Amino acid sequence: MIIANNKVVSIAFTLTDGQGTTLDETETGKPLDYLHGADNLLPGLEQALTGKEVGDNFQVSITPEEGFGVVNPDLIQSLPASQFEGIDKIEPGMAFEAKGASGKVEHVIVEAVEGDTVRINANHPLAGVTLNFDVTVVAVREADESEIAHGHVH
Repeated sequence: MIIANNKVVSIAFTLTDGQGTTLDETETGKPLDYLHGADNLLPGLEQALTGKEVGDNFQVSITPEEGFGVVNPDLIQSLPASQFEGIDKIEPGMAFEAKGASGKVEHVIVEAVEGDTVRINANHPLAGVTLNFDVTVVAVREADESEIAHGHVH
């Protein structure tokens, strides 16, 4: 069966960055299941899977535009450390949740602490990164009506 919209697909993959560092991978015997065509994967990866079938193994590089986006400089800002109430020591790499301008909760990472100023970044951690996938198609089946209606695998 060929991968197309409204098919449940199981894939095994390894994801690396441009330096070959492994960023993510499926566990042996535990593939990722998703509903094809329901925007459950990165657009570039889903597009690369279209037309493949069980047993296909391939590599694909996904540009930031087709992955987690390019770095948006508007999502990087410097704040006074006093805005981090109740935190004794703020260090680079710490993650926080904050309300954005739209009122939506955003995840931010501390990039630097310089004196009483904290630089945070609300971009996805993989924004601006070219993603290299090594993918094997493990299974493909028809989705049932409930999966299609809900937009995900049950």
